[in-house]
Amino acid sequence: KHPRFHLHFTPTSSSWLNMVERWFAELTDKMIRRGVFRSVDDLVTAIEEYLRVHNDDPKPFVWTATAESILAKVRRGRVALQEAASQN
Repeated sequence: KHPRFHLHFTPTSSSWLNMVERWFAELTDKMIRRGVFRSVDDLVTAIEEYLRVHNDDPKPFVWTATAESILAKVRRGRVALQEAASQN
């Protein structure tokens, strides 16, 4: 119905997506949540200021999960899914 829109289904456990969500949470906590913005332009200015300050001394997000722990979680999820499917 809407040729301009394309849906992309991404697993919620995608590691890169978790990092993007974490970055936006930090932006929200540090700049937006308690702010008072009288216009969209004020909000955009505040976000751009946060980006400028953040980029002056960037700190990369560090992924701490090991491959083994991620694969173990996937295995547990598959077992739980199979058990749930067998109960139906």
